[in-house]
Amino acid sequence: MYVLQALFVSRRPAIAFVVVGLFWGCFAAYVPEVKARLGVNDATFGLLLLCNAVGLVSSMFLAPRLDRILGARGMQIGSLLFAVSFLLPGFAPNVLTFGISMAIVGAASGMTDVLMNARVSELEEIYKRPLMNANHAIFSVGYAISAVASGFAREAQIAPGMAFSYVALIIFVLSAFLYMPVRDTSNDTATGASYPFWPIVLCGLIVLVAFMTEATAETWSALHIERTLGGRAAEGAMGPAMLGITMAVGRFSGQAVSQMFSDTKVIIVATLIAATGAVLGALAPTPLWAYVGFGILGLGLSVIGPLGLALVGKSVPNNLRTEAISRVAVMGFAGFFIAPTLMGMVSEFHGLPAAFLCAAALSLMAIPLTLLLRRL
Repeated sequence: MYVLQALFVSRRPAIAFVVVGLFWGCFAAYVPEVKARLGVNDATFGLLLLCNAVGLVSSMFLAPRLDRILGARGMQIGSLLFAVSFLLPGFAPNVLTFGISMAIVGAASGMTDVLMNARVSELEEIYKRPLMNANHAIFSVGYAISAVASGFAREAQIAPGMAFSYVALIIFVLSAFLYMPVRDTSNDTATGASYPFWPIVLCGLIVLVAFMTEATAETWSALHIERTLGGRAAEGAMGPAMLGITMAVGRFSGQAVSQMFSDTKVIIVATLIAATGAVLGALAPTPLWAYVGFGILGLGLSVIGPLGLALVGKSVPNNLRTEAISRVAVMGFAGFFIAPTLMGMVSEFHGLPAAFLCAAALSLMAIPLTLLLRRL
């Protein structure tokens, strides 16, 4: 009941979360094929993914200004740009064009991410109830469905460019439902209050750690299952799909849990669960055990990022909300591109299991950050 009510209240931004999930689920499932077509090693491919961060960071810094300019059509325009940008990496013929394509994708992704999270945070303020977990859960549903469908598409020998085109068409249709008026905060002031620097930094670092761990599993899980454990293409695609499924379950459950326990307690317990899953995925002897590990990882990670974004939205004045979320998003979502690069280098020299063990250690950093935030 909590989940259905939350999704109904935030139905417009929820569609934007689905859009982003469809994109990254399809891309994650096609990573082994895209990498093989480019003919690069793990480290080089990780560096290419870092190009995404260039566009991502620039658009996230511009998002507050774009939000004021575009107003009610902000999410709509962002998703349309997302649909068009998705066509580029699928048809990129070489390393240079792929890197440029990923930078453009990052710009569209960053803009859409900030605006949809800002709209959810506004609705949380209006309705005085948590909504972030439910919206991030619906992202995971879209991600899982897209990853599974893309795995079967790979089995059917559908090329990345064609598969990305189908997803782009779906995103284009969904964008028609993303018109949403923006709350007027022109009269909201923070008289006598200092700029909320530390809440932004600490929440940003918590989201960064969570998203870096998530990005490691999203980007490398399919390759780990296929290369390290000898799985087929459809079996490899089930790695990111399992992550998406359990993240959806965790976030739907977290919608109710966040109304019973404090956000900081939930983050600490979830971090321990995530680290356990990452270790199991790294040491798995078969694809089946890898699915179990990635499933536990997704269950733990599911609530950490959304709660970090929700916490900063609650910690700042209304007129600074979009700006604060954009700053946290810059730090957090950069993890989706920093992590594949770093873990690609670890994998190149020590193998993918070592990369997932590093991700487990990284995820534990959320605990001291959360304890410090609670003291503040």
